Amino acid sequence: MVKVFIIVTVILIVFALVMLYISKYNLMQYFITKIDTAESIIDETLRTRYDLLNKMSKIIKSKVKSTKDYFKQYEKKEENISNFDFDRRLTEYLTLCESVVHDHTVLENNKDIEILFNELKNNEEKLVATKNYYNRETTELNILVRRFPTNIIAKIHRIKIHTYFDGKDLTDDIVDDFKM
Repeated sequence: MVKVFIIVTVILIVFALVMLYISKYNLMQYFITKIDTAESIIDETLRTRYDLLNKMSKIIKSKVKSTKDYFKQYEKKEENISNFDFDRRLTEYLTLCESVVHDHTVLENNKDIEILFNELKNNEEKLVATKNYYNRETTELNILVRRFPTNIIAKIHRIKIHTYFDGKDLTDDIVDDFKM
């Protein structure tokens, strides 16, 4: 009778540990899926932003002939660039477009440019919301990857700490990534 009790107890403990393992692993996979989804939305939003900015630069070029060289470095998309860097590059591109538009009165009252600025504003709102979502889910996953017992499960499955969308890593010794 005692042997049966010990065997049943061991089986229950093993079952409980297996269920804990499975639930924690699934929780980490849940956050990884949410992060991946956010990354794809960010990627799509950045590509849309890039297309909108290229449309705007074409309108600007057609109205103001002296601006052709300003946009050259932004109009070709680099293939091996991270979304972090692409976002920063597009922010520079947008700033340049805004300054050129504000410097030329013929552009400030242009309906097509006004429509594009509104689309860019909507795009920016979507991008900011998705970045916040991405960073929030990354925080949740990183907590699991660092905390016991999920840190053991993460090591077994090679799940690593994710960086935040802005590319900053709070755990490294590099301080340059905090400069804008």
